[in-house]
Amino acid sequence: MTDPAAPVVEMRGISIEFPGVKALDGVDFRMFPGEVHSLMGENGAGKSTLIKALTGVYGIDGGTISLEGTHVAFGGPAQAQAAGISTVYQEVNLLPNLSVAENIMLGREPRRFGAIDWRAMRRRSAALLQGLNLDIDPGSLLGDHSLAVQQLIAIARAIDVNAKVLILDEPTSSLDSDEVAELFRVIRSLKEQGVAILFVSHFLDQVYEICDRLTVLRNGKLVGEYLVEELLRIDLVQKMIGKELTALDDLEQRARSVVVDESDAATFVHASKLGRRGGIQPADLPIAAGEVVGLAGLLGSGRTEFARLLGGIDRADTGELAILGRVTRLRTPRQAISHRIAFSSENRRDEGIVGDLTVRDNIVLALQADRGWFRPIPKKRQDELTQSYIQALNIRPANPDALVRNLSGGNQQKVLLARWLAIAPRLLILDEPTRGIDIGAKAEIQKLVFTLAENGMSVLFISAELEEVLRLSHRVVVLRDRRVVADLENDGLTVDALLALIADGSVEADDTLLAASVVASDAAPPAASAPLAPTDHAPGGRA
Repeated sequence: MTDPAAPVVEMRGISIEFPGVKALDGVDFRMFPGEVHSLMGENGAGKSTLIKALTGVYGIDGGTISLEGTHVAFGGPAQAQAAGISTVYQEVNLLPNLSVAENIMLGREPRRFGAIDWRAMRRRSAALLQGLNLDIDPGSLLGDHSLAVQQLIAIARAIDVNAKVLILDEPTSSLDSDEVAELFRVIRSLKEQGVAILFVSHFLDQVYEICDRLTVLRNGKLVGEYLVEELLRIDLVQKMIGKELTALDDLEQRARSVVVDESDAATFVHASKLGRRGGIQPADLPIAAGEVVGLAGLLGSGRTEFARLLGGIDRADTGELAILGRVTRLRTPRQAISHRIAFSSENRRDEGIVGDLTVRDNIVLALQADRGWFRPIPKKRQDELTQSYIQALNIRPANPDALVRNLSGGNQQKVLLARWLAIAPRLLILDEPTRGIDIGAKAEIQKLVFTLAENGMSVLFISAELEEVLRLSHRVVVLRDRRVVADLENDGLTVDALLALIADGSVEADDTLLAASVVASDAAPPAASAPLAPTDHAPGGRA
């Protein structure tokens, strides 16, 4: 690709300091018209801070920002948008109860004689959608469309202001492969129109497919700017983390060397014909102490719905759940917590962290709820718990009084994990715990999962990344069309074999796995034994 003569955006020597933290230290960054540029780095490297400096969310303590050769200093995102810099965030912030056209033109509605010109609004929206080759009815209700289509509509809204720069923050985190392909088609169309696109993603395959250039940050400093075609992936990872990444390979070898002895291990939980109308068809699922069971399947396959039944979030219509051999009805999450079952939602923002509370408050929240609000946890004990988990999980910044909303996504996820570990769970249900976080934080969380299992904790692990499921799980349960189609020992399992099961419920693509495949409805639970002795609520402690 030939660079135009001048960058559309140029940031020089950008420095930003927060109390006790230098978030950016003399960072340079530039983007050219008609290119797709990726900003890479671990969580906490400064990516979000740099974007917020560019879009006027944060003021800068040092350096300059230029747009088309002119120095700018935006007082907020509205000024940046007016100047041609638009952002589409990971969570689609549109109004599902309004039409597509109303969402595209929200705040910029064409008017005639002081009233909204609805016909002109639909015409303008239709022309904008047609320009992106999107066959979407402008008059249709936004909420009737899939998340992927809503994301494309958010992009259409963003470029309606004659955007020179479009920032896409984790746009593919909730999309399947076909939806990603459609998004990439729209990105390439915008690129041909000369729009500079900043594509922020933790999926390396997608970065290498769609991006022309990338900039790497580490610990708030610039590592370098590179053409994608000239930088090997292993070199990129080493530049991001400052060392060779062997943690995931070591973890995979470690997982392969450990086999759960089902004859001696307790069956902590056993779901029998558990189901919910419209959510998941009746299914069996035994989970032994110290066992990691992975749930694999496409979005909408019933993975989350099944997990929510086990976590007491939703009530089952059929079947029963036995905990340590005793049939138990879970009607609320609090009842699940009382049985030491913790559910960590994939919706970290709305169902996980409380952004306006501190790290300390978030970590002790579940433990305090379990104790009851009339038995407050002493401040000294709160501090001890918080410091122990900050250290054990490497939460950054290591400040218990920091507001969680100001932490990076990976560190928010660690705070959420700390909250559930604080109640010393016997079963930890993790729904997409590594989605949208960088490869370094992902490795830390994956190592933590396996360490917890080695210490006797049962883990139900859900991830759209099949490689991750295979790396961590002793068994893999495959779901398709809201039913369990197989329960497999992870001995020689391959991604291709899982894909075959997910696609058509068959393992014919790999005959060697036929003997290992066990349909969950016929699976026998491992033998039960005495429950594990409880211990104090300590990080990684046997629960």
